Amino acid sequence: MIRSMLAGVALASLVASGALAQEFTLRIQTHHSPESISGVAIAQFYDDIETMSGGRIAVEPFFSSAVVKSPETFDAVINGILDGDMTSGAYQTGKDTAFQFIGDPMGGYDTPWQMYAWLYEGGGLDAAQKIYNGLGMQLIGWHIAAPESLASTQPIGNPDDLKGWKFRSPPGMETQIFANMGASPIVMDFTEVFTSLESGIIAGADMSNLAVNKSAGLYDIAKHASFPGFHSMPADHFAIRKDMWDSMPEDLQRIIDVAMQKMSFRLTLSGSVATEEAAQALLAEGVTIHDWSPEDRRTFREASLKAWDEFADTDAARELIQMHKDFQKNIGLSDER
Repeated sequence: MIRSMLAGVALASLVASGALAQEFTLRIQTHHSPESISGVAIAQFYDDIETMSGGRIAVEPFFSSAVVKSPETFDAVINGILDGDMTSGAYQTGKDTAFQFIGDPMGGYDTPWQMYAWLYEGGGLDAAQKIYNGLGMQLIGWHIAAPESLASTQPIGNPDDLKGWKFRSPPGMETQIFANMGASPIVMDFTEVFTSLESGIIAGADMSNLAVNKSAGLYDIAKHASFPGFHSMPADHFAIRKDMWDSMPEDLQRIIDVAMQKMSFRLTLSGSVATEEAAQALLAEGVTIHDWSPEDRRTFREASLKAWDEFADTDAARELIQMHKDFQKNIGLSDER
């Protein structure tokens, strides 16, 4: 009898201490390298959730798209090859153009904080969640390093400077936006950018944020830069397979959610410092930095919203666009509803 009582006490102690608590291993892929600013932040996020969960969550990390190609990560999670996707929602526009307005609502916002505000305060997370859940995924949140900056061999200080401007553009909605501004976007691979700039085939390029552009050597050739950026602000997502998420107890879900927000906001702060430092270094090297006025940014935003409407071809995409427009109006970024 005493032995049975002691066994019961021991079992209760094990349960209370979490020794019998369910454990989860998350296989998560990102397209970022471990040494990049985003990769460092993501590694800290993994450490945070492992530590805060007391080891009940373990992460098996895959950097630089080590398992599948970046655009295939989402489906690899759905199919159980991976458990988490830390790439870009914009890769999934082939499933629904709504993902463009989750992954990069181009021209819509001036700062990452405005985009975070739309997600957490403007109803964006709930609206996006319906799309993710419909595909068997759970959206945890966004992480934004920094707005992207343009590089140019000629001035790009206002909307008029974009007229006839030939530049390297990624495929997709961006080409429509810049065409609306009178520019001549040319879709080409990154590997062709430097020779095309040197030969004069193009006069500029959209590659990444100012710090990344500088490290790549873009401004060794192109002596004009847009900063702070206004045309593109990619938000990489973190999404988990929904059945995995639903099987987790609420405390672990809360740990992941809170750690995600910490990682996102700290990454944006780090990105801000990195791009500001790059701007100071470029100025010292003789590169001209073009900071568009609020009026010129509004002009670009109007051209962007027109392209949004042209690009959207599903009810979900149109719903997200309307939510963005309403939020922009509410915070004074746009007059359009």
